[in-house]
Amino acid sequence: MHGEFKKKKQRRRNQVLAVRSGVLLLFFVLWEAGARLGYIDELLFSYPTKVFRQIWGDMVSGSLWPHLGITVGETAVGFVLGTLLGTLLAVIIWWSPFLSAVLDPYMVVFNSMPKVALGPIFIVMFGAGFTAIVVTTLSITVIITTLVVYNSFCSVDPNLIKVVRSFGATRVQVFFKVILPASFPTVVSTLKVNVGMSWVGVIVGEFLVAKSGLGYLIIYGFQVFNFTLVMSSLLIIAAVATAMYQLVLYMEKILLSRQ
Repeated sequence: MHGEFKKKKQRRRNQVLAVRSGVLLLFFVLWEAGARLGYIDELLFSYPTKVFRQIWGDMVSGSLWPHLGITVGETAVGFVLGTLLGTLLAVIIWWSPFLSAVLDPYMVVFNSMPKVALGPIFIVMFGAGFTAIVVTTLSITVIITTLVVYNSFCSVDPNLIKVVRSFGATRVQVFFKVILPASFPTVVSTLKVNVGMSWVGVIVGEFLVAKSGLGYLIIYGFQVFNFTLVMSSLLIIAAVATAMYQLVLYMEKILLSRQ
């Protein structure tokens, strides 16, 4: 029965993968055909074969790799720091109910603010470079991580807390024996959210200040009306973000299997 269940599960995965691949292939075929037949504006949206030639040419010439490396590095730093700092801040707020009551409205207000508006302030504070872009990314990832993880801490079954406290557990023991284990799936799932948020923060930062990176290529492509460069940069971002997301899913599977 277990073997049959595993086979059925594998067939399901293969079907999902086949449908995903078919949808992606259909998208590119319709895009290509629409541009060739004039249904899609070739100037604005280009077409897949031209975009892939652009990507391949940039890869062969070596001009793509510095931009890709800078953007991926900024995203990785923003992703890791945003997750760690957001989780740490959630722990601090949970630890102090008074601090939680004080900071709650400020976190909600800051989360609702458009982070693009804060970009120029970060540029003045930290200079036009790597630090300003990473701080812009952190302004997005930290607050979201804090809110999600803190709400997860507060949603833990209070009966579990009462049980361990009845045995004389300290607040530290309650956190590490009850709160953190119960919230661990949410903490890990926050990684998946931060993948997208990190890319948003980095690209916004590069729009504002960068002289290199994929965000810079998009802005440069718009300025010189090279929309093939714009579309190729967007496809590269989508591909790398997907790879990063799959890596996070793999990490999630490993971490949760050890629970």
